[in-house]
Amino acid sequence: MGKYASGKHALAISDRSGMAFPYDEMVREWNGFLVHTSEYEPKQPQLEPKPVGSDAQALYNPRPQPASKTSLILLNPNPFTSIIYSGTTYVNIFSEDHQRSAGDVVRFRGPPVVTSAGPGGDDSDDLKNLQSFGNIPTFDNVSDLNNENGFTIALGQIDSSGNVTGATTTDPLTTPINYFYITSASNATSGNIQGGGANCSAGPVTLEVVNG
Repeated sequence: MGKYASGKHALAISDRSGMAFPYDEMVREWNGFLVHTSEYEPKQPQLEPKPVGSDAQALYNPRPQPASKTSLILLNPNPFTSIIYSGTTYVNIFSEDHQRSAGDVVRFRGPPVVTSAGPGGDDSDDLKNLQSFGNIPTFDNVSDLNNENGFTIALGQIDSSGNVTGATTTDPLTTPINYFYITSASNATSGNIQGGGANCSAGPVTLEVVNG
């Protein structure tokens, strides 16, 4: 097979401009065009985009915050007020900015007491601290606030005429809902009597260990 000539005296026609240029000054582009060096255009990066992976979503060895659990809310001293309306006993409960909803089930507990009991007992026992809860004292013949099944609440406070106030608010930041009430199975004697003593609490029917 014969050798190719160097072409130092030859001319070549550019595929881009159609002009004649010295043969040895011609270059071939990525698309196969033979062009003069002055006409050369490199391949645009957009024609061969680099693949981009998805953004990272998860952390390595994450420590997610555990879901919050409903806990006890300490009530002010004597937070319960007996109400008699149409032969039925209701109890208003003051719990500042309680953020509860109508229909929630709330269990009331008396002041915490230390017990020497071993593991076991009812679900109000704190087995780690050997702590349980005393009973809420009877007042105005209302004696069922210690019901271990709790009570279904309504929002606001009811009066002896059956009127309910304070159940809604247009600005919870400045005028929070501070009252909810329950229907008692007891028969109050006088009505409009406060009671319960100090260190009572409102919370879920069953307590859960926050840090097991």
